[in-house]
Amino acid sequence: MLPRPLKTHIKENVMDIIFLKGLNIETVIGIFDWERNIRQTVLIDLEMGTDIRQAAATDDIAHTLDYSAVSQRVITFVEDSDFFLVETLAERITGILMDEFSVPWVRLTLNKKGAISGASDVGIQIERGSKTGAG
Repeated sequence: MLPRPLKTHIKENVMDIIFLKGLNIETVIGIFDWERNIRQTVLIDLEMGTDIRQAAATDDIAHTLDYSAVSQRVITFVEDSDFFLVETLAERITGILMDEFSVPWVRLTLNKKGAISGASDVGIQIERGSKTGAG
């Protein structure tokens, strides 16, 4: 039995998610004087909405979100950044993904491990864009 051909002409809203989990990046982040003088590790998880149908039909990376390029851009930006708040860093990262990579929807989790004594994790999760924008 032959495989069923892929239908790429269907006009429907599609949201496929490409994810990157566990990006460990050193940066300057924090509001306290001592935090301004050290680099701390932030752990970033990304979920990015896209439509992968054309990439799947053509088997061509030019038609999908290049997660290697995304990760390199995020790593470089975060390493070079110097923010007081994780909220600011999270907003700037999602802006880069939406503006530079044309991602219509992003969920970002930013974990600043060790920021609160007694807590294993502390951070922020934000979601930006529209899940119906990829189709």
